[in-house]
Amino acid sequence: MNVHEKYGLRPVINAAGTMTYLGSSRVSARVTEAMNAVLPAFVEMRELQRAASRAISAATGAEAGCVTASAAAGIAVAVAACMTGTDLNRLERLPDTSGLRNEVVIQKGHSVSFGAGLAQTIRLTGAACIEAGAATACAGYQLRGAIGPNTAALVYVVSHHAVQTGMVGLRECCEIAAEYGVPVIVDAASEYDLTGFLAAGAQLAVYSGHKFLGGPTSGIIAGDLPLVRACYMQEKGIGRCMKVGKESVVGVIEALAQWRDRDAAGIKADEDARIDFALAALNRLDGLAADRVADPTGNPITRLGVTVDEDRCGLSAFDLCHALAAGTPSIQLRTHETGHGRFQLDPCQLRDGEIERVCERIADLLRHPVRPELATRNGGDLSYLSLLRWPD
Repeated sequence: MNVHEKYGLRPVINAAGTMTYLGSSRVSARVTEAMNAVLPAFVEMRELQRAASRAISAATGAEAGCVTASAAAGIAVAVAACMTGTDLNRLERLPDTSGLRNEVVIQKGHSVSFGAGLAQTIRLTGAACIEAGAATACAGYQLRGAIGPNTAALVYVVSHHAVQTGMVGLRECCEIAAEYGVPVIVDAASEYDLTGFLAAGAQLAVYSGHKFLGGPTSGIIAGDLPLVRACYMQEKGIGRCMKVGKESVVGVIEALAQWRDRDAAGIKADEDARIDFALAALNRLDGLAADRVADPTGNPITRLGVTVDEDRCGLSAFDLCHALAAGTPSIQLRTHETGHGRFQLDPCQLRDGEIERVCERIADLLRHPVRPELATRNGGDLSYLSLLRWPD
């Protein structure tokens, strides 16, 4: 009996990518074995985090690193660390920031939601989130104008969620922040590049351990030693609510080694072959137009973008994605562009034979289109309605 049968779960074909709501990624046997080995054992957690720091330093070129419960937790403790340093009295007072530099500057186009709002993650610490510029444009003078005597940090977001044009680039952000002695925290949760953000001048970079790295649910902080030490010390304060277990720390160490040893070219070739198959298959269907899409932040991923002609298909892009997700197995696509009549297929988490099943199911739905009866076609509102019914 597999896990889906045991717990009454629908199987999922994941053509959406490393999404938290789908369990993020497949954890390999190599990582699982390492985690299983530590689960029945006792360890001194500071020693284990010391080993993790060495592994993170080797992978990123940072002076030090630590493992957190998630990338979001990593952002929260990084912000806290920039306010408290290693002063335990200050640390224990959070979220009371009286007398501390307690403002965090972020470009407005970077104030994103990744399932929860980044601004709220920052405010959890007691910090105030100061947005610079407008939603589609921020200039250096606006960034400088947002920095003041109470600025504790500047947060820079690298994500497909963030506005990709009109923002101040990372290197310039770091140069501006350095003029005022302000550290830069990079939210790089879903990025392949483990070295470039620190090399560009950031003091801290935060990654997810459970997205492209393929580890357990976890976050990674890498950066300058004094600030990383202050991040780890947050376990004596607000970080206690976000503490990470021994199995996740070991899982991250092994995932980093696995990432180092991976056959990147072979993996990319397999992914591209899946996209090539889907490109040909979906372009044969009346009402669909498929094209290759490069990753917006420069990760070496090619996805498939599919435009849906609602009049010819009898279904909108939103309806099609909803029907695919509602079936068994649940087929999950990238839906952030459905309001513009498009969806995307991501090959990274697909196994052999799954892209064929995705294309077959799309073709079947277009042969027999049935428009679902929905209270709304806004994804956020549908999610909210679903939460109000949970756990029913």
